[in-house]
Amino acid sequence: MTRAITFELIKTDARTKARRGTVTTPHGKIQTPIFMPVGTAATVKAMRPEEVKELGAQIILSNTYHLYLRPGHEIVREAGGVHRFMNWDLPVLTDSGGFQVFSLGKMRKITEEGVKFQSHIDGSRHMISPEKSMEIQHALGSDIMMAFDECAPWPAERRYVEESLELTTRWLARCKAAHDSYAESLGGESQVLGEGCNQSLFGIMQGGTYIDLRKRSAEQITEMDLPGYGIGGLSVGEPKEVMYEVLDECVDFLPADRPRYLMGVGSPDCLFEGVERGVDMFDCVLPTRIARHGMAMTSHGRVNIKNKQYERDFTPLDPECDCYTCRNYSRAYLRHLFKCDEILSAMLMTNHNLHFLVKTMDHIRTAIEEDRFLEYKKEFYDKYGRF
Repeated sequence: MTRAITFELIKTDARTKARRGTVTTPHGKIQTPIFMPVGTAATVKAMRPEEVKELGAQIILSNTYHLYLRPGHEIVREAGGVHRFMNWDLPVLTDSGGFQVFSLGKMRKITEEGVKFQSHIDGSRHMISPEKSMEIQHALGSDIMMAFDECAPWPAERRYVEESLELTTRWLARCKAAHDSYAESLGGESQVLGEGCNQSLFGIMQGGTYIDLRKRSAEQITEMDLPGYGIGGLSVGEPKEVMYEVLDECVDFLPADRPRYLMGVGSPDCLFEGVERGVDMFDCVLPTRIARHGMAMTSHGRVNIKNKQYERDFTPLDPECDCYTCRNYSRAYLRHLFKCDEILSAMLMTNHNLHFLVKTMDHIRTAIEEDRFLEYKKEFYDKYGRF
């Protein structure tokens, strides 16, 4: 059966695990390592799809849980899938909804069958099982679907984490069975868009901060021979140093010929540290969220545009940046917009932050190709300052 998603490893850095590759999907190629902007509800907040594409984004993430609740996956199916619904013709990855359900806390109950939960919107009761998650994602028509998993909190006792990863493995088997059945009903996966099933399922490694459990999880999920794997259960509250220690070990448990996706990570330092350890794909709401609160990532560190020191500062947000915002507007104007609660504030700040991370990843890919990743990392850190 021809896979709808393939991965080509192009180059590995001479001194680290950093690697350069290409993921080929039905909606185009993704150059890795890559940062994926998050469009939770089929939109990257404060951005038009055309703008997201213009700044160089190659793929976006949308969310199963949110699109299931609003507008409903059947409506998205009727619209022709998430690509047509939101006017985005590049690849889309859909998160299974597992993390969002995890975030509901007391509003959800986990069983072998799946997760019963109350909507954060209106309190209505719902159930998402592995099969339901696949049904929703098939309706959405994303290029990459993530398996439904349980994301264990941090800290958590070993017994809980162990039971959680075993449940995640059983759920993955059910996701795969449901996806295989769907693909078979359409004539199998196809490399030709529009013929057969052109969606692919990624599994998710769990195991918390316990390295032996991470290894067990990896062994279990890679037995299913999927086209890619996510690393879940990190960036959920643990110190960054702990996350890096886990990544040092667990990335090597995943196959080298498949893309590795560190879920929910997007600060510049985490991107560099993840890439150095062999991660290929990242996503996070951080750059868009902090933009709406007046915070910008710049080549010389974060800028809080709310600060009074920028009231008469008529220089660009980042003099070294060539994004639309920095080419056309001053810090003083951006501060004025934010203070007036103008919508344009979120639009311009978001444009800048996403451009900054997309271009940083461009530079990282070039540095890997030229065997100077560590030099570029040091240069970036020296300028950016404290994280």
